[in-house]
Amino acid sequence: MEDCIFCKISEGSIPAKKVYEDEFVLAFHDIHPKAKTHILVVPKAHTPSLSEAKEKDEAILGKLLLTVQKVAKDQGLSGYKVLMNVNREGGQVVFHLHLHLLGGGKIDLEHC
Repeated sequence: MEDCIFCKISEGSIPAKKVYEDEFVLAFHDIHPKAKTHILVVPKAHTPSLSEAKEKDEAILGKLLLTVQKVAKDQGLSGYKVLMNVNREGGQVVFHLHLHLLGGGKIDLEHC
């Protein structure tokens, strides 16, 4: 998507503080952290929201969760929260499927 910030980060046209990348997913620090550790895990392929995911997305949805697990371990987190906002009513602001990895102490979920 031309105007999707996460697509632009994935393609490298907008910088981000990356912590993990492979051919399918990217993980980077949130610019408005709600916890000591707040990392976004996004698929490189654009899907606007979980509500629009299809059966063909099953593998990438699993890959996102396994990436969260790897990144959490790499960040030294023994406990953490994983959050996904779905659609505007669910608090989603950027319409590119993504997971929030939150850990390292107090977590402010008010505007996550």
